[in-house]
Amino acid sequence: MLSSRIMNRACRLLHDPHLQFCRTFSFQANYRNAVAALNSVGNQKHGSGSRLFCSHPISRFPVPDKKDLPQDMQERMNEVEEKSGFLPNVFKALAHRPDEFRAFFAYYDALMMKETGSLTKADKEMIVTATSAENDCLYCVVAHGALMRIYSKNRITADQVAINWKTAELDERQRAILRFALDVCHSRTITESHFADLEKNGLDREDAWDIGAIAALFALSNRMAHLTDMRPNEEFYLMGRIPREKKKE
Repeated sequence: MLSSRIMNRACRLLHDPHLQFCRTFSFQANYRNAVAALNSVGNQKHGSGSRLFCSHPISRFPVPDKKDLPQDMQERMNEVEEKSGFLPNVFKALAHRPDEFRAFFAYYDALMMKETGSLTKADKEMIVTATSAENDCLYCVVAHGALMRIYSKNRITADQVAINWKTAELDERQRAILRFALDVCHSRTITESHFADLEKNGLDREDAWDIGAIAALFALSNRMAHLTDMRPNEEFYLMGRIPREKKKE
């Protein structure tokens, strides 16, 4: 039986206006219980067998079986799955073309995993979430909105950024980052005034390069997601919203 605490939390999620679009399962017990509770509510409201969440193919292109992929790609996927508890669908979808898979994730690592510069992990995920929303990319908004929630330790701001970053509860530094990122996203002419705006907020030209490069990389990612009709893993929808169950020692 589900605890009343889990059921109440699930019901609050059901009526949360930011989560009306959510379709999710999850890899951790709290997530699974919440989703089971939500589907239970769906059964009560719409009849037995009804689901609040629907399945959808990962991609409209063939998705190879992991065991049939080159060893280096299998190792990369296994590492991600071990760390996250699930394998994000972007790995499965892009595996359709191994050379392009390697190229994309090499650039992703160089930008998103680097430890130099002033941008935090939360800053980077904020850029991805805002520019992906501008590009109407379901996959990247959901997946990177989840990562923004986790890295920022804020369950609200990522939703605000995804809907309208200009009205989100951001500080002036964050706004300067997104102003620059969105101008790159829209391929607007970048002038010295753009760099001056960043510098007023403690960000130098190397930071500007990082901001622009992230916006540019995810412009590619957004368009590949549209091309493939890539769908977010259900796990992403509740990440950073419900506490993750700690692994038992």
